[in-house]
Formats: sequence, C-alpha cells, structure tokens
Amino acid sequence: MAVRHRLIERSVDEVWAVLADSTHYDDWVMGTSESRPGEGDWPQVGSTLTYTVRLGRWSASGSTVVRRCEAPAVLELEADSGWLGTARIAVEVRPWGENALVIIDEHPLRGSAGKLHNTAADALIQLRHRRMLAGLADTVEKTPKRAHEPA
Repeated sequence: MAVRHRLIERSVDEVWAVLADSTHYDDWVMGTSESRPGEGDWPQVGSTLTYTVRLGRWSASGSTVVRRCEAPAVLELEADSGWLGTARIAVEVRPWGENALVIIDEHPLRGSAGKLHNTAADALIQLRHRRMLAGLADTVEKTPKRAHEPA
C-alpha cells in the first residue's frame, strides 16, 4: 500500500470544500486533464465523475465512484481506469491545530494493476501522491477563503 501525508495550512473545512467539489478534481489529481460530473450529487456515496488522462496525443477516459463519505474527514473513491483496472483511493482529513493533515492511501483493487501490484508500483504511487498532495494544497490555497460553513 502507498500512504502519504501532507500538512495543508488551511482548515479542515477549506480542504473539504475542494474535495467535495467535483469541478476541482482535475486541479489536484495528477495526470487528469479534464473531469466532468457523472451520476448523483458529489461526494455522496454512489456519485460519480468521469475524467480524461492525456499523454501527448494519447488519451484515455475513466470514471470514479464515491464508496464512502464522512464529511469533512473521509472520502474513499474507486477509480476505474479501464484495462488497468480499479484502485481504492482513501483521503483522510484530520485537524492539526488550525490546519489540516491530509493522508492519501491508495492501492489497486481489480484488473491488471491489482495482479501486477508490487513494491516498485508502490514507489511510483508514492511519487504520484507527492504531486497530488502538492496540487491539493495549491488548489485549497488558491480557493478564496470562505466564512466557516458547516460541511
């Protein structure tokens, strides 16, 4: 399993506001160039979004479904990347003083990625998480501060 954390110098509610807004998904999820709302009301359990990943001329679409949501602390997603299979992505947001400690835990569930999963794959996922958490922090910090609203 690949687990990484980052302290974001904003409140739990401010971090959750970004996680709970599906239009921000492609702002912080590494490799995603575009995302669109799917079924349901994000981030309610069962709601979905679709995304596109681009590498040069190559592009692929996938979808993500919310499997667990306990606002403002836990968001668990299952990302379906087609022939690669699916992955569980768990995001936990903990209060850390006035700031938020964000922990991402990801591992393959189904398909070829799950069958080929090993420590080398975990190392690559760790690099991805580092960039994702930096992207999340940047997105949260660029989002205008809101008055404290209940999540």
